[in-house]
Amino acid sequence: MRRYFVITGALSLGYGSIYTLLADLRDRYGFSEAQLGIIAGAGFFAGFLAQAVLARQADKGRTALMVRGGVLVATLAMLGCAVAKAYWAFVLARALLGLGSGVAGPALRRLVILREPEHVGRNLGTQASFDLAGFVLGPLIAAVTAQAFGLRAPFVLLAGILGGIFVSTIGLDLTADVGDEEHPESRGLLRQRAVLATLAIAVAFYTTIGVFEAVWSVLLRDRGAETWLIGLTLSLFTVPMIFLAPIGGRLAHERGPMRTVVWSVSIAALCSFSYGAIHVLWILLAVSLVHAVADSFTMPGNQVGVALAAPRHQLAAAQGLLGAAGLATAGIVGVVAGSVYEHAGPFTLFTGTAVLMTACVAVAALLASGTPLATASATGDRLAPADDLPLEVPMIPGGT
Repeated sequence: MRRYFVITGALSLGYGSIYTLLADLRDRYGFSEAQLGIIAGAGFFAGFLAQAVLARQADKGRTALMVRGGVLVATLAMLGCAVAKAYWAFVLARALLGLGSGVAGPALRRLVILREPEHVGRNLGTQASFDLAGFVLGPLIAAVTAQAFGLRAPFVLLAGILGGIFVSTIGLDLTADVGDEEHPESRGLLRQRAVLATLAIAVAFYTTIGVFEAVWSVLLRDRGAETWLIGLTLSLFTVPMIFLAPIGGRLAHERGPMRTVVWSVSIAALCSFSYGAIHVLWILLAVSLVHAVADSFTMPGNQVGVALAAPRHQLAAAQGLLGAAGLATAGIVGVVAGSVYEHAGPFTLFTGTAVLMTACVAVAALLASGTPLATASATGDRLAPADDLPLEVPMIPGGT
């Protein structure tokens, strides 16, 4: 299980690293801010397409191909960044990185779900911790390496790390089949109320991410924060998630995902409203830490929810759909948030954000009523992931 977590964290290293180097790319190659935005966004767009379209292949017996192929493509993407000089080459390399991560991510979550169904909440939470840790460490590794050895060095180092991860998968059991029985007729995921409930929560969760990416630094600067403090808050916001995500996932599995995420998203919505109403910088930062704690329960809790909601033969497709919905929401909201902040002000923006999140929570609770997402006993009865999951997955002899 730990090796699956390490692969997840390694793939996240490359995602976060590019943000530290954007200014250096502008100075070295003369890229405009608009071009830098496209370079950064190309990975998210490719990741969205990969999770929305290709994730389902892991449910068709191609889990190993998806994981190894995804890591290999991500490795080639880092090598592409190391040798690229033209704008289009950086866009292509960044898109390949998003494609590799988007292909491997849902397949890895399928593996984690099927290996230990009785601990799906704890394991998905731990996997989320590695994912976040990689995203946080990526910029740090890139900054230190670039300062010491030059602009191309971080890409070479990350390519080496991912290349090593790829080699390590050769002896790793990546099968995620649950038997040779024929799959029942697939019912569209978007026709299942429980899955729709998790998507509504994803929209609420990623709405704040889109707003944060677009205006958080501007909001803090308008409240008097220095650049170093802005950067520190962006890092500190993820720290509670790294340590609390396993607890959040386990709680969602034991008490029911919807019970967990309704509370956590409601707290996050209240925090979002506060950002537009609070003008004292240090109080605002304290509220953001409360928000980070709440998100530590929302992200793994919702992943547990979709794992319980989806049939076993659609696990990767459902996880991919969840990720794609999140990326699409963050992208759309990020584009809109900047304009709303500029023309209507922070109070209107963050009030609207809170209202949208509250509406999504209400819709999710309504859709989840009567489904396994909302019927776990408050005394801690455990839910089994997907009603027809077996207790264990057959292992290949000699596999790890």
